[in-house]
Amino acid sequence: MSLMQKPRGMARIAVTDGMAPDAVVLLEKSGHEVVLQFIEQEDLLAGALKEFDAIIVRSATKLPREVLVQSGTRLKVIGRAGVGVDNIDIVAAAELNIPVVNAPRASTQSVIELTIGHLLSSLRHIPRADRGMRLDKWEKKTMKGTELFGKDLGLIGFGRIAQGVGSVAQLLGMDVHTYDPYLPSKVAKAQNTTLHKNVDTLFQNCTHISIHCNFTEETHHLVNAERMALMPGKSRDGIHCGNHIVNCARGGIIDESALLSALLSGQVASAALDVFEQEPVSKGNELIQHPNFHGTPHIGAATLEAQARVGRDIGLAVMTVLDGKVADTTINSHLLN
Repeated sequence: MSLMQKPRGMARIAVTDGMAPDAVVLLEKSGHEVVLQFIEQEDLLAGALKEFDAIIVRSATKLPREVLVQSGTRLKVIGRAGVGVDNIDIVAAAELNIPVVNAPRASTQSVIELTIGHLLSSLRHIPRADRGMRLDKWEKKTMKGTELFGKDLGLIGFGRIAQGVGSVAQLLGMDVHTYDPYLPSKVAKAQNTTLHKNVDTLFQNCTHISIHCNFTEETHHLVNAERMALMPGKSRDGIHCGNHIVNCARGGIIDESALLSALLSGQVASAALDVFEQEPVSKGNELIQHPNFHGTPHIGAATLEAQARVGRDIGLAVMTVLDGKVADTTINSHLLN
């Protein structure tokens, strides 16, 4: 065998957006070559993927049709170390007979906890109080918040993360509602959750909204000025708690210009986002500067525990495909030949 030939069963895997060390070791111990290096978009467009059997990405690397058609015939699988795949053209991948796999379960707990953290921080003005104290301000009189107890929480989408958020919210005394057009009613009923057939009625009944759906043409700007105007601002027991919105799912589901207007008018009392229409957020973004807004830079899965699980799960899924089998997390299987 020549030095340039790879041993049978060994694959060359590009990992472009980082990976937990244990996951890299898992791949290498299985006999694969791992190349840990970000690949610039111009190089991807020039056919850089022709040198690889697999690529594992997070959200930074973009794999549109233009990149995939330049990948040649060697690329056998694309792994998304996370959940969302709006940075990968899964239809184009299927046309090239390339499975796309992800790791949907790995970051669930981390995103649940971040969502609850954002919700609590908003209602008790924690970010604003902290900013004031750093400026030597003692603004106790202006920091009167509200409780989650007795309020109505609307979840847009009711997958694993939303169900986890709903369970925690119920423990805190909230009534949970959801809108998910693909959800069997028995799933919501089993979790003591009110299922709405129309997203507008969800907004009409809930003072607190948390987003947990994918970004698609259908969900683009699903949260807009008209729907935010439907929110009641008052709990069923008469408390003027205001309206509150949290998004730790995907950017683009909220119309951020409309959200800023709602904050300025007072129709929305607080907003907390982990994901944005444009990432990184542009300098001087007015939404970010609003005193009743707080955000995080897309860190839903950024915990030691989640990263370890993501790396292991995506590594195993990619190796399953390289072994000629079908991974149970293949998201374009319905499109493959």
